[in-house]
Amino acid sequence: METPAIASLAPNPNARQVAMPLGMFVFTLLYGGMTVLAGVLAFKQVQLWPTQLAVESGIFPFLLLVVISSTLSQLYGREAAKRIVWWGFLPLGLSALLMQLVLTLPASSEMIAFRPEDFAAFERVHHSTWRVWMAGPASYITSLLLNIWIFDRLRGSGDGEGTLGLMVRGAVASALSQAVDSVIFITLAFYGEFDITDLMIGQVLAKVVLSLVLVPFLITGGVRAARWLDARKAA
Repeated sequence: METPAIASLAPNPNARQVAMPLGMFVFTLLYGGMTVLAGVLAFKQVQLWPTQLAVESGIFPFLLLVVISSTLSQLYGREAAKRIVWWGFLPLGLSALLMQLVLTLPASSEMIAFRPEDFAAFERVHHSTWRVWMAGPASYITSLLLNIWIFDRLRGSGDGEGTLGLMVRGAVASALSQAVDSVIFITLAFYGEFDITDLMIGQVLAKVVLSLVLVPFLITGGVRAARWLDARKAA
């Protein structure tokens, strides 16, 4: 006879099994991580050598968000991709709240005594996050929903399954949506703090170039990876 404690841990035969493709599950986990990382990396501006143009480093995880959302739209439909984009606000919001909590809590006496430079740098950088945290969601929701919409509309009446068609759709949707994202994010996050001209031009240029050169291959690779994961689960 099972004890009450063990019986309570036994599987409920009446529990409803939720079927979720393995590819969608894995890519959703990656998506949540990239939403948080994009906001953190945005504080460093990287120079585009050999020019004086610059980009904020958050573009790298953000491009992966574009790739993931396009992959999900391709395999599981536009509405599924849109839901994941909206739910992306959850890890973004929780990370912002946790950051504010950490900034409010007092530092240890050992850190203040022996690592004052690290403490000062952490406080200086992250106390200015409010503009980035405000700019991020505005550019995030606008550009990613725009990316999904363009990507889906370009499918047209065909099946959109051909590799070349997939690459073209991914490149065009990413380039247009990321140009819009750059204008919104840079303006809201940094306008008034310094001259944003070089950063704006560099950001738009970098995102458009990466969208045309890199994103098409990442999307085709993402689609193949998700299908492989789904096949493994089915097997």
